Amino acid sequence: MIKKILDKTLLPLFAFVLALFVGGLVIGFTDNKVLAKISSPIEFLKILGSTVGNAYLALFQGAIYDPNLAEGKSFFAGFYPLSETMVATAPLILCGLSVALAFKSGLFNIGAQGQFIFGAMGASYIGFHYKLPMVAHILLAIVVGVILAALWGGMVGLLKAKTGAHEVIVTIMLNYIAAKFILFMLGTKMFLRPGRLDPIAPPVVDSAKLPGLFGANYRVNIGIFIALAAAALIWWLLNRSIIGFRFRAVGANSSAARTAGISVSAAMIATMAISGALSGLGGAIHTLGNQYELTDTVAASFGFDAITVALLGRGTPLGVILASFLFAGLRVGGQTMQANVGVPVEIVLVIQALVVLFIAAPDLVKRIFRLRNLQEATAMASKGWNG
Repeated sequence: MIKKILDKTLLPLFAFVLALFVGGLVIGFTDNKVLAKISSPIEFLKILGSTVGNAYLALFQGAIYDPNLAEGKSFFAGFYPLSETMVATAPLILCGLSVALAFKSGLFNIGAQGQFIFGAMGASYIGFHYKLPMVAHILLAIVVGVILAALWGGMVGLLKAKTGAHEVIVTIMLNYIAAKFILFMLGTKMFLRPGRLDPIAPPVVDSAKLPGLFGANYRVNIGIFIALAAAALIWWLLNRSIIGFRFRAVGANSSAARTAGISVSAAMIATMAISGALSGLGGAIHTLGNQYELTDTVAASFGFDAITVALLGRGTPLGVILASFLFAGLRVGGQTMQANVGVPVEIVLVIQALVVLFIAAPDLVKRIFRLRNLQEATAMASKGWNG
């Protein structure tokens, strides 16, 4: 029980804290003002702490709450950055769930980026090509995007199950194909906006746009609730359904699962199809809720960030939600950090990479924070209590 708590909660938390600490050192030691004081230890430490503190304060203000926005307005106006973080959180949750679900079946889905693209393409086409009542229009656009992405993801599972092709290689290759395919499609009459030569589709009509939550001044929309509902559904699927049990059995030991009568091939195909559908749903709500106009850069880095999100979230739906919020905050707040204190936004990528590094080296994290001693002491105390 103690080991489970450490693995699921403390290790990701401390990995993130370590990443922030090392990221702070990078911020400090790349600042000329800090380096100018290196000959005076006390002054050096003061300006180092001030520089790092100001950088992370700007990061917080850009991601959660900025009191400057509340001046002359209501207190709640300062939460505008939080609304932007929520906008970025929704597709990250869905892509993170896509990768996490594959983990549970013993698969590594690197293809969330390509699946996201197909979801965005399907939703965009329905969104600008048809005029329907709002509810029907949104549902149809989402369903088409999800189906296309599920087929794209399911193809990986099929190749894995029938030919033994490694899903990592296949998904990486399919990411490249998806990136080039959307560029090609945006140059065709089917997608290219009339009167334009650059690759951009017509904007989705108003009836296909996801309803906002807090008025026209905020971009946050019901997509965040769709993402949370999907996370709850995946939790139920994995922990309360027979299908989820089969997925987990295949992930734990495919040979034993096959001996027990579980179709490993069917589990692989279904897992990758559902994973693709989740990423496609992320692409659909991003297109219908925020982007509106399909471009070849619609996926940004959502699909690749999802891998880090799933790792930090330890493959659980709740962990993915929390990790997505953290990474969305870094993504959004990084812009403010660069604008306010001049720290390059690329430091966010450094922090994300450090998170992966520390998650991949749990023994290092345990040694630094003495978690192993805590685990042993708690186990001994538990034994003594039971005795």
